[in-house]
Amino acid sequence: METRAKFTGLNSIKFTLRFNQDEACYKYISDIKWENGFVCKKCQNTGFCSGVKPHSRRCVKCGYDESPTSRTMFDKCKIPIHIAFHIIFRVCTKKKGMSSLELSNEFEQRQMSCWEFKWKIQQAMISSHKYPLTGEVHVDECFIGGEEEQKRGRSKGKKKLVVVALEKLPCKEVGRAYAQIIDNASNVSFRPFFESHISKDADVITDEWPGYIPLKKDYPKLKQMPSNKGKNHPDMHIHIMNLKGWLRGIHHHCSKDRLQGYLDEYHFRYNRRNNMDTIFDTLLKRMVRYEPKRLKTGK
Repeated sequence: METRAKFTGLNSIKFTLRFNQDEACYKYISDIKWENGFVCKKCQNTGFCSGVKPHSRRCVKCGYDESPTSRTMFDKCKIPIHIAFHIIFRVCTKKKGMSSLELSNEFEQRQMSCWEFKWKIQQAMISSHKYPLTGEVHVDECFIGGEEEQKRGRSKGKKKLVVVALEKLPCKEVGRAYAQIIDNASNVSFRPFFESHISKDADVITDEWPGYIPLKKDYPKLKQMPSNKGKNHPDMHIHIMNLKGWLRGIHHHCSKDRLQGYLDEYHFRYNRRNNMDTIFDTLLKRMVRYEPKRLKTGK
């Protein structure tokens, strides 16, 4: 079987030359979609011939014609496919990503179309939950939306409460990180996040908030120490400040329904900051192999 030609690197000129026409994009999607061979979605037959559209495949048994974009996140895309590729490249390779307004201005597309397509990109950036954090892991919560005057404790009010986990490497540098919206700062809300993103063998470190105490049963290495307004957890404090600064500086505002998408986008890039050469191909594979997601309303 012929090995597909993966795009690697961050060179925008090289990218433009590679994907300057729709045909090149359809071929790239096709190579990913049928990398392990063609199987008809209707009758499960593996024999095929060329379909009607470029790089589509027609089943030789039942005649079902499947396009490269069918059942992918490119299905019914309102943006020309080569521009969609360029949007993905910008969003995943630029350190701070791009807002829908910036994308609209640069590519001369409707902002709503860019907003809808970026939502699909963010869905493909969701953690696979296959690689939980290990070693020393710091966990803390923060409010997205700024402090409310005369509010104390973990009462969320109109703000969005987010729990964050940050991995510390043996070399004292930071590793991967994840974040998730939670309803409140109770162990019931913390537990699904812990189970999805943190190994039970990890040396978990939190502040002294009592909501973490019941988790010690499943995370025996969990230790609590005073926060001292973030001074005892400097790396976590910096990470949260950078996250908030990115949201304020690039996106200005997002609803609770959309916030998780932005958290996933930020950490998708963050966790691959040392492997940026392959980040575009990684994201493209997800967009081809993941089922389309229903768009939620609200910005």
